[in-house]
Amino acid sequence: MASEPKKSKPDDISLLHGAPFVCSWSGGKDSCLALWRAIEMGGVPQALLTMLDERGQRSRSHGLPVEVLQAQAGSLGIPLITAQASWEDYEDAFIAALRTAASEGAQASVFGDIDFEENRAWEEKVSRQAELKAYIPLWQQSREELLRTFLELGFKTTIIATKDDKLGKRFLGRELDSALLVEFEQAGIDLSGEAGEYHTIVTDGPLFNEPLSLLKGEITHHAGVWFLGVQIG
Repeated sequence: MASEPKKSKPDDISLLHGAPFVCSWSGGKDSCLALWRAIEMGGVPQALLTMLDERGQRSRSHGLPVEVLQAQAGSLGIPLITAQASWEDYEDAFIAALRTAASEGAQASVFGDIDFEENRAWEEKVSRQAELKAYIPLWQQSREELLRTFLELGFKTTIIATKDDKLGKRFLGRELDSALLVEFEQAGIDLSGEAGEYHTIVTDGPLFNEPLSLLKGEITHHAGVWFLGVQIG
């Protein structure tokens, strides 16, 4: 009987103890929980790294205004590194930004992925090219356990994007809580939204010096995804 293929093991982030690191920052729950865990293991946050669109106005991943990302970084007390890129030159721009962090003292890079092997392989590749060690502290852990931990720690996060064919726009603007996780289960989606079912913005929690006040704006639709515009209040 053939043996089952071995699964990748989570990174031993105890090796991060005392090391300055740069955290890939979407502004959402997973990158925030990865940041928290890296700090809990003794890592020293040197910078957050967010990729922006070609005009440098919004994040490439969640469509967040750069002013909102700056407000998050300000409340966290961690400098924000940004780089502008199209999807075509995204990788080169990301590596260049990692190299900037490395030149300023970073020894490691932290990412919030859970179990997409292709994402992990890419993160390890770009980190190697910047001479950084990649750490993925949420790797292959239970979706429900991660989300329960996030909520129990006191983090607050709001849904700002949803896939039209998975959740629809009625979930926009809702704060993630236990009741909402039940609705996600009933909808049959990945609880963490790993396939892009939904995206969030974190506004408060144990790492924040003060909560962010969000102004909710226009709802738009693009390429099968509903987006809620937000600004700092």
